[in-house]
Amino acid sequence: MFSEELVNRAKNIKLLLLDVDGVLTNNYLYYSDDGQEHKSFYTRDGHGMVMLQKSGVDIGIITGRKSQLVSNRMRDLKVKHVYQGVPDKLPTFLQLMGELQIDFSEVAYIGDDILDLPILARVGLSATPADGDPEVKQRVNHISAFKGGQGCVREMCELIMKAQGSWQKHMDFYLRENL
Repeated sequence: MFSEELVNRAKNIKLLLLDVDGVLTNNYLYYSDDGQEHKSFYTRDGHGMVMLQKSGVDIGIITGRKSQLVSNRMRDLKVKHVYQGVPDKLPTFLQLMGELQIDFSEVAYIGDDILDLPILARVGLSATPADGDPEVKQRVNHISAFKGGQGCVREMCELIMKAQGSWQKHMDFYLRENL
């Protein structure tokens, strides 16, 4: 399913960074008459994130918009590194790399739009959803089979876990026989 090169890139990942709109969501913003913002998150993406963190890989988000909905969802998923309202993502990314003292090659990033290119160009494993911007698709290691907000994050989580050998322990847990 995944190329040998992609699996090799995924073996060393210690941090998965994500954009939000168009990656964790379907890229649509919904507003009610009273101005309340609504977004839709795919629960399988969330469960993939939980399993990946249990496998020892950190997760973070860097997003240009700021939303209480995103704060709530990241809190529910116990995501440690949450940066919102960051239109120029590169300085935040570089600061985080310094704080965590990890190499760029140990980071995977999923972004869908051109503002994600500065990070996508630097990480060890770069990806975009199936409906990512054409300019982004030309410059990443992997184009997901899934659209943003519809499984592209879960796919990346599974790739990393399978490459690092932790996927089977999750499968064994869910396939265990009832006692």
